[in-house]
Amino acid sequence: MDSTEYVQRVLDAYRATPGTCGVVRKPDRAFALALFARGVALDAVQNALVLAASRRVVRRPDAPPLGVIRSLAYFGPVIDEVLESSVGPDYYRYLRQRLPHWLAIQGSGGR
Repeated sequence: MDSTEYVQRVLDAYRATPGTCGVVRKPDRAFALALFARGVALDAVQNALVLAASRRVVRRPDAPPLGVIRSLAYFGPVIDEVLESSVGPDYYRYLRQRLPHWLAIQGSGGR
C-alpha cells in the first residue's frame, strides 16, 4: 500500500471512530503520514482507535462526560501501547463487536 492509500484509510478509520468530531484537518493528515513513515501497520492504528473508543465508552455511569476528540494525535499514545503490547487480534475483534452494543447502552442512559 502506498502512502496516499494508507493515509486515506487511517483518516477514514479516525473519522468513523466514536467520540471523534468526524472532521479531518491538515495536522491529522501529517500525523497519518508520519505513522506511515514510521512503518506503523494499519491494523495497529485501527486496533488503537477501537481500544481508545472502547475505553471512553465503558466508564462509570456517574463519570463526567468526556469532550469530543478533535485530533488524530490524541491516539498517538494508544498506538504506541498497541505496538508494544502482546495482545492478540481476537481481543480487538471482540472490542469491535462489542463497541456498538456499549454505544447503544450509553445512548440509552445506561439502561
